[in-house]
Amino acid sequence: MARDPKHDILFEPIQIGPKTLRNRFYQVPHCIGAGSDKPGFQAAHRSMKAEGGWAAMNTEYCSINPESDDTHRLSARIWDEGDVRNLRAMTEEVHKYGALAGVELWYGGAHAPNMESRATARGPSQYASEFETLSYCKEMDLSDIAQVQQYYVDAAKRSRDAGFDIIYVYGAHSYLPLQFLNPYYNKRTDKYGGSLENRARFWLETLEKVKHAVGSECAIATRFAVDTVSGPNQIEVEVDGMKFIELADPLLDLWDVDVGDIAEWGEDAGPSRFYQQGHQVPWTKFVKQVSKKPVLGVGRFVDPEKMTEIVTKGYADIIGCARPSIADPFLPQKIEQGRYDDVRVCIGCNVCISRWEIGGPPMICTQNATAGEEYRRGWHPEKFRKTKSKDSVLVVGAGPSGAEAARVLMESGYTVHLYDKAEKIGGHINTVATLPGLGEWSYHRDYRETQITKLVKKNKESQVALGQKPITADEVLQYGADKVIIATGSSWNTDGTNCLTHEPIPGADASLPDQLTPEQVFEGKKKIGKRVVILNADTYFMAPSLAEKLAADGHEVTVVSGVHLANYMHFTLEYPNMMRRLHELHVEELGDHFCSRIEAGRLEIYNVWGDGSKRTYRGPGVSPRDANTTHRWLEFDSLILVTGRHSENKLWNELKARESEWAANDIKGMYLIGDAEAPRLIADATFTGHRVAREIEEANPQIAIPYKREVSVWGAPHMPGGEFKIEYKV
Repeated sequence: MARDPKHDILFEPIQIGPKTLRNRFYQVPHCIGAGSDKPGFQAAHRSMKAEGGWAAMNTEYCSINPESDDTHRLSARIWDEGDVRNLRAMTEEVHKYGALAGVELWYGGAHAPNMESRATARGPSQYASEFETLSYCKEMDLSDIAQVQQYYVDAAKRSRDAGFDIIYVYGAHSYLPLQFLNPYYNKRTDKYGGSLENRARFWLETLEKVKHAVGSECAIATRFAVDTVSGPNQIEVEVDGMKFIELADPLLDLWDVDVGDIAEWGEDAGPSRFYQQGHQVPWTKFVKQVSKKPVLGVGRFVDPEKMTEIVTKGYADIIGCARPSIADPFLPQKIEQGRYDDVRVCIGCNVCISRWEIGGPPMICTQNATAGEEYRRGWHPEKFRKTKSKDSVLVVGAGPSGAEAARVLMESGYTVHLYDKAEKIGGHINTVATLPGLGEWSYHRDYRETQITKLVKKNKESQVALGQKPITADEVLQYGADKVIIATGSSWNTDGTNCLTHEPIPGADASLPDQLTPEQVFEGKKKIGKRVVILNADTYFMAPSLAEKLAADGHEVTVVSGVHLANYMHFTLEYPNMMRRLHELHVEELGDHFCSRIEAGRLEIYNVWGDGSKRTYRGPGVSPRDANTTHRWLEFDSLILVTGRHSENKLWNELKARESEWAANDIKGMYLIGDAEAPRLIADATFTGHRVAREIEEANPQIAIPYKREVSVWGAPHMPGGEFKIEYKV
């Protein structure tokens, strides 16, 4: 199948300085948790996209000096020859596929906490970071400025030696160059402060020095937040933004532009809950009015129609992507081949970002279970081991994990029967996607539904059986499948069992007409009264999403939360706008409160910290803390229990209890995946289905086979040619 000719423009080469991009698809710098310490991971993940047709792949932000250390998070580093050696693994792999490799040189100022290096960061003025905790910088004098600029030059030379084609001076997300440009940070009165020309001086001088050092061999780029979306006291695109572009344009080969700052960088990496693809275009389109160089725009572009529009209307020359390239490393190739319905569309959930924000590699993806597993597990998103087995597999449950397992097994050549009582593939995604702002999460279901439909047509013995009665243990044993995968999901607790008490709440009972679980809200079979209380002990999206939905429908909503409401949304960058939305809708939150008992139309709540700060040994059977005297009653018309989930594992437990009967029924193995094993993120549920399907011919697919680890080996020097020994300085 050929691509639509109107998309031909996306495959035109673009000249950037001494280098040529083979097309307009460009993977902008983004974090994966590899850095310089996991060169195999870094090389395999980036080169997978090069294989998939992307014209350029960049590192994540790459520290130029120990003064820019972002621990607990993980960045790349190019501090010395050891880092050069490790990052060269990436450039060599990327080049094998005819793509360019880029490095984003980063100095964070006070936004770099330096917890590992314990160095002192420097900045234009002394300030406390609004993003980090207790992180200040030293105000730079002129010698400091010269020294830090030399750090950039030295890092650029090391980057060239590592084989990088594109070298960034990173100034977006409120890092050092933008700190000089932005009067919010820059309070100087010398030649580096005051007027725009003075505030731009540090950035311009640094670009000039880097260009002089490596510009004949490498393309010079900068990442610039053309608008901090904070109003007239900071950077606005039509004021300082466009003026700076005019000043810096002669020094650059490529502009990579975005919006926002670091404290709320979700304004750049906008979650789909609040921002659709192309959400930065209203700011990006100003850049080409003043720049004569290629301009790269971002905005979670997933649709070739939108990409083509961006280029043909002159808003940008190059389509920059991070999250869409994670969800589908082969997106350009699929567009080029006209395989539009095979694209694994990014759902914009930002779970990929969450793992970096938490500080735990590897990055994961809700859509693409192979993301982060390219090196350590050897997984390829488009290639599957072809089975020589004649085994047939029954998958019970067509939710995220079951549908993924079925898809991967079919790709591998197995005969698969996918069985579910629901009328549609997708499991709980079918209802979650009806919550405000979460419609794009349905792309997870749509991709698997499309691929499974195609695969069933190829293998006539495979089938999808939806809308069925619940299958029994007897029926599974007698089904005739060689192997069985149970993916029956999870449900919200009906009795208030929660993470705080690990017990049911007295009086909690979702069978009563005035109490509901989230599933019952979606079903719409119970009338919801005017005054709604949401009792919450979950830290992700369900409670705030239901609060938004019900408040928008006209209910008076109070959230009683015994845990930090929506805490995980800090990591997915949804939290600031989620809180703004709840404020707009007049949702009341009683944080640090939970429930001791429930009666008709009221619940008894208490402050979770109301039992006193001092503890005293009082003997057995007596609490060491004072009695909590903060209890009070709160009235409701409807109470929604968002207190916790439990696995729907009744079928599995029955089958496991009858394991002695498996062989007699010619069953070689049964495996439990997804939420049926333990409730979890959709991304992790999908991963378990993918992993078991990949490893189903191993001795025990229930237990993951060991993956390759990249570790520092005792006795091996970090620096090439170095001698390893322990020395103590006295």
